[in-house]
Amino acid sequence: MKTIVHLSDIHFGRTDDAVVAAIVPLVHRLEPNVVVVSGDLTQRAKPHQFRAARRFLDDLPKPQVVVPGNHDVPLYNLFQRFLQPLTKYRRFITRDLEPFYCDDEIAVGGINTARSLTFKDGRVNEGQMRRLHARLAPLADSITKIVVTHHPFDLPAGFDEEHLVGRAGEAMEVFLRAGADVLLAGHLHTSHIASTAVRYPVAGRAALVVQAGTATSTRGRGEHNSFNRIRSHGDLLHVDRWTWDPERGAFHEAASEAFAWSEAGWKAAG
Repeated sequence: MKTIVHLSDIHFGRTDDAVVAAIVPLVHRLEPNVVVVSGDLTQRAKPHQFRAARRFLDDLPKPQVVVPGNHDVPLYNLFQRFLQPLTKYRRFITRDLEPFYCDDEIAVGGINTARSLTFKDGRVNEGQMRRLHARLAPLADSITKIVVTHHPFDLPAGFDEEHLVGRAGEAMEVFLRAGADVLLAGHLHTSHIASTAVRYPVAGRAALVVQAGTATSTRGRGEHNSFNRIRSHGDLLHVDRWTWDPERGAFHEAASEAFAWSEAGWKAAG
């Protein structure tokens, strides 16, 4: 069995200190094989916010797959926004905008969907699709293949289509052809799990889209801080949501869903 801890929307510069202090030891206790952070490490891409995010990442288990979000691009400094959009991210977090982890059971590939020409929307381009396909497609079918972006490929109830990552349909077709099993994202600060078969019907292939809430930000949008744990057992996946209980001052496992592999792809295990 392999375990992935999926954090998103950290937003240093607008975090709850109690949540930050509680989440680090808990993630260690969960003993993940890899930690995924799907963007928005900072609130406004300030150096001190990136330093705080860097300390947070240093305190978490390794290895890690980390991608930027739209909040990691400067908002008000137009020179930096358009000419140096991820300079500070590269300096403090990682120069690798397409991180990749692979072992004998799981493969996790990240893509940068943040763009300087838009304040909050994201996009996947052809080069990113091609490169991730080249990494995932040759891997054995027994390996669970996971794609990480900041912007989502599916939406919880109440969100408009405009919140989907740009070129979502094209990218999903490429990723499904490469054998993608799970797509992890954030951005909306709302937890959500769906099958790609609903929005992106592809015969014989259905992946899971797993959305994380905000792990540590005070901007919960009606939902308490949360993160996901994904446990891969070959033909069985468990997605567990850990949610912050402000009265107890601790996270607890609030929900768990199981999915099994079938000839049509991943489906809820009955």
